[in-house]
Amino acid sequence: MPIATDSDLDVQILVIDELEWTPDVDAARIGVAVADGTVTLSGEVDTYAERLAAKRATRRVRGVRTIVDDIRVHPRSANPVTETDIAKEVNRALARTANVPDAVQAEIDGHNVTLTGEVDWDYQRTAAKRAVQYLRGVYTVNSMITLKARPSAADTEERIRKALVRNAQLEGHGIHVRAEGDKVVLTGTVKSWAERRQAANTAWASPHVTDVDNRIEVRGL
Repeated sequence: MPIATDSDLDVQILVIDELEWTPDVDAARIGVAVADGTVTLSGEVDTYAERLAAKRATRRVRGVRTIVDDIRVHPRSANPVTETDIAKEVNRALARTANVPDAVQAEIDGHNVTLTGEVDWDYQRTAAKRAVQYLRGVYTVNSMITLKARPSAADTEERIRKALVRNAQLEGHGIHVRAEGDKVVLTGTVKSWAERRQAANTAWASPHVTDVDNRIEVRGL
């Protein structure tokens, strides 16, 4: 079992401070534990949006390497939202979002939303998830949306490497790319979660990729 160090205690204090600094998070309801750079968040929040905000706040903290999300959504509101209400709002949100194709469908089970369908690009399934995750009454969003099959290309690795290097938001030379057909594996280290996410987005932009395995580690400064 991982043992908390002095450095972990420093990270714990920083994460708590950042949660308290974040307006859309009730930090008093969230527990923070840190061991070997892994931050475990626990407790209860009113909305799925608040749960996401807590994770984003944690990712902003230097020294956080991994996040375990044990937060539960448990609204204190006396006016519960019904499954029918959620279904209507989800359908409206998907229909109104310009970059979500009609092929995307939603299944509602209580307060949990599962998205299905097949799209051309990863940004489209990301847009679908974002369209519904902030709706009132939604506790979890599970995206089962798949990408259409694509032909592999011999120069996929090289083209992604060049895209990483020219990206102003990345230090691309520290990221390694390995292509296996239409799958790409990213390894190496970066200084922040934002860089890690940007590297994955860069790889997803390839017209020959249907799967990105992001193994990049966040090491901080």
